[in-house]
Amino acid sequence: MAVTETDSFVVGPEPEIHGEAAGAGPPIVLCHGITATRRYVVHGSRSLERSGHRVISYDARGHGESDPAPPGEGYGYPWLVDDLERVVEAEVGEGGFVLAGHSMGAHTAVAYALRHPDRLAGLIVIGPVYLGEVAPASLEYWDGLAAALADGGADGFVEYIGANQGIDSAWRDAVLRFTRERILLHRHPQAQVEALREVPRSRPFESMDELAGLRIPTLVVASHDDADPGHPYAAAEAYATALPLARLVSEPKGESPLAWQGGRLSREIAAFCDDPAVAGV
Repeated sequence: MAVTETDSFVVGPEPEIHGEAAGAGPPIVLCHGITATRRYVVHGSRSLERSGHRVISYDARGHGESDPAPPGEGYGYPWLVDDLERVVEAEVGEGGFVLAGHSMGAHTAVAYALRHPDRLAGLIVIGPVYLGEVAPASLEYWDGLAAALADGGADGFVEYIGANQGIDSAWRDAVLRFTRERILLHRHPQAQVEALREVPRSRPFESMDELAGLRIPTLVVASHDDADPGHPYAAAEAYATALPLARLVSEPKGESPLAWQGGRLSREIAAFCDDPAVAGV
């Protein structure tokens, strides 16, 4: 199937949220992780468009091309979900859709599902981290990362991750390379500093027990900890257990994380969307 041209969009008035849509068919909305951009969910793959879906992706506030938070607002999950609501209203309109998110985007997607459980045909949770509590030790890491970016720019940011994230040596060079690539894509570096301090302190929901009420077909994507310790496999397992209609998938141990493989991840998403429980057939 031919892929239609990508159309850019801006949802306003403020903050202006920049995004793009491509393809035709049942809509899939993609939400990226912290310090990433809209490219870093399926990593540029066009497989979903080719499989007959309209794919809508956008840069979260303060990320990529999107505006920083306006005065009086910030980067916590209530605002992130508000922005997602605006994108859905403008680019999806009425009717059900599939919502997918990675890391921060996964938490945003789950929080949206809790607000609007009847809107979603399916939910895809990729590399979740939050388990119902904000751990002080994790805040020390995020505050240190924010300070490294503020004081040392991209070099300081990458060096801090290399020194503190415990990446297996087999994956270290690749992780640091694409970390540098993505941090250089943001128009508003100071907004990244603020997001790094605020997002980890924000709760997308109060307790994992709330997920038991989400009777939405769900795909949970896990990655093994050797390559991606920042998104623990056990956290994804916890979501797959808590969400009543969830299925867990991952890469074979020793391979590159499924969350990094745009084409393969897209094929998993497409297969999930073809499930009659999701497609509504």
